[in-house]
Amino acid sequence: MKKLCTLVFVLLGLMGFSQEQDIFDNAIGLRLGDSDGFGTEISYQRRLGDSHRLEFNLGWRNGNDYSALRAVGLYQWVNAIDTNFNWYYGAGGGIASYSIDNVPAGSDDNNTSLFVAGDIGIEYNFQIPIIISLDFRPELGFGDFNNDLDFDIALGIRYQF
Repeated sequence: MKKLCTLVFVLLGLMGFSQEQDIFDNAIGLRLGDSDGFGTEISYQRRLGDSHRLEFNLGWRNGNDYSALRAVGLYQWVNAIDTNFNWYYGAGGGIASYSIDNVPAGSDDNNTSLFVAGDIGIEYNFQIPIIISLDFRPELGFGDFNNDLDFDIALGIRYQF
């Protein structure tokens, strides 16, 4: 019975890989994340092949006494679930910079960190050139600003061309 269940899951997985994905050459839009990330990011995707693409995100935050900037790059593999419905996973990394205003003299007011990131999500391609996605991105940071594991969940809305 255990072998039968394993075989069924493998066959279902192969069916997902065999369906044709509809990935446009380019997509640009917004990735609306939670506060573990930087919130809203400008997002750009570039297709590399039938089932591969690059994703670049730029996020920024400004407050009364701080400003922050973050750049992320991810390599993604895209797999079809249904005609217009895909799931994807990927890996990459980025850099974040954080500046604090109104700090005491002699204090360090600028921090920079590097991070590695994973990515897994689902997306739906509408009949018009709009794609909507929901993804989960764990990030492991190295540096003064971000030196722990964060989990970012986001809704993406992009125009495809």
